[in-house]
Amino acid sequence: MRLIQIVMVVALLALGAGLVVRGLMAPDRPVSQALLPEFEFPDISDKKHSSSEWQGKIRVINFWATWCPPCIKEIPEFVELQTQLGDKGVQFIGIAIEDKVPVEQYLAINTVNYPLLVADFAGVALAHQLGNTVDAVPYTLVVNQKGEIIHEHQGAISKEQLLEVIQPLLN
Repeated sequence: MRLIQIVMVVALLALGAGLVVRGLMAPDRPVSQALLPEFEFPDISDKKHSSSEWQGKIRVINFWATWCPPCIKEIPEFVELQTQLGDKGVQFIGIAIEDKVPVEQYLAINTVNYPLLVADFAGVALAHQLGNTVDAVPYTLVVNQKGEIIHEHQGAISKEQLLEVIQPLLN
């Protein structure tokens, strides 16, 4: 019985690692400019925020989790870009695919200058609906001022990669 449990744990770990690696190695994909659907999630203060709150802005929507090292690594660059580009109509939005407590703990020791919404399993479903077919995190979308999803990226995304997508929209 113990051997079966060990085999099951190893199999689950291998599956998870495979999904993460596939997500990290997936190329950037421009998308067919589908409209971003309406969604609504609370922040850590339980205040609900709707996707339409930032209508008319360039939105960078990042699905992330506190237990995901690549997610945590890219947040400081998002903070920097939000500072640089916020007054030019760019809005970063983080959607945590976990419950509120770990997000609160993360924010207790880290400063983030953009909204972090708490979506738990509903965030996984939304990311999947938006094209994250391997359910990998991080998963990032860029939405233009018209509300069209123009770019998606599975796995960690660099500041330079984001700027390549965002710069043409700033004109």
